[in-house]
Formats: sequence, structure tokens, C-alpha cells
Amino acid sequence: MKNLIKSARITIAFCLVLSIGYIFVLWLFARIASPGDGNAETITLNGQTVGAANVGQLFTQDIYFWGRPSCAGDSYDATSSCGSNKGVTNEEYLAEVEAHIDTFLVHHPYLKRSEVPAEMVTASGSGLDPDITPECAYVQVKRVAHARGWREEDVKKIVDEQVQGSLFGLFGPEKVNVLKLNVALNNITK
Repeated sequence: MKNLIKSARITIAFCLVLSIGYIFVLWLFARIASPGDGNAETITLNGQTVGAANVGQLFTQDIYFWGRPSCAGDSYDATSSCGSNKGVTNEEYLAEVEAHIDTFLVHHPYLKRSEVPAEMVTASGSGLDPDITPECAYVQVKRVAHARGWREEDVKKIVDEQVQGSLFGLFGPEKVNVLKLNVALNNITK
């Protein structure tokens, strides 16, 4: 009986130490490894917070770059973060993708259907991806430049400045944060 009580005490002590220790290690890692000391990076424009850099937003005007569609609907509501769980043979899913392609082509008449990036018409796993590839941004340069009355070269230069390389040049693809790119556009006075 004495050994059973001793084992129970040791088990309870390890459970407390390891569960609290685990949480502490995660918290410490977030404070050290992530930008903003583990807090979400907020983006400001003219002194006002316009969003979080790690959550996508809906942009529909031609003067802005667009991000990926959201499975959470037009709200990009983070509490609805999820993938669609619809396979490539699901007719409803295929109809959604076709509708996204049609909308994209209406605003990008200079593209052929085969040139529409799949990333621009399908949601990410979370449905809230704030980033697009540089290629997806470059496809939109002509539309944004035309809508703003700017030269395409000037808009492309802004995109070039917003491209974020892969981590240590090894991990992950190059990406462009759509919110940061659109704020950079709005900060330019022409």
C-alpha cells in the first residue's frame, strides 16, 4: 500500500510538472521564435489598425490585390477556420471553383482560362491564408495598375519589394502577404 501511494504521488507530481512545463516551453518558444513576441502582427494604415497579418481578408476592388478564397465565406472569420473537405470529384466543389475562375477572368480579361492560378480559385487548408505566391501577385499587376491609373512597372516593383523569401532560404515557398501589399499600395501617393 505504501508503494501504491508513493507511485500515485510521483504520477501526480510528474503530471503537474510536465503539463505546466509543456505549456511553459510552448509559451517560451512563441515568445522567442515568432514575430511580435508571440502576439499577432497587426497592420496599420494612417494610424488605424486594418487587420492582422496572419489572417486573410476579402479584397474585391480592382485597385487591390486579391488573396485566396476562404472556406469561411466572405467574412474570413477566424472562428470558422477550416478546409472545405470536398474532394476533386465533388460536383458542388467543382462548381465553386468554376465560379471562382469565371469571376477571376471577368476582372482579368487578358488571361486565358488555363493561365488562372489554381491557388487563386481554391481555398487553403485553413481557409484563411493571408499569403499568395509571387506568381499569383504578378498575374494581378495589370489589373491593379490599370484600376489605379499607374504604370505596370511601378506596381510590379511594389510587389517585388513585398516578396518574402523562404525561411533560411530552405523552408517554405516565397510568398506575398496580401494585406501588407495592399497597405504598401495605399501608402504610395501618385
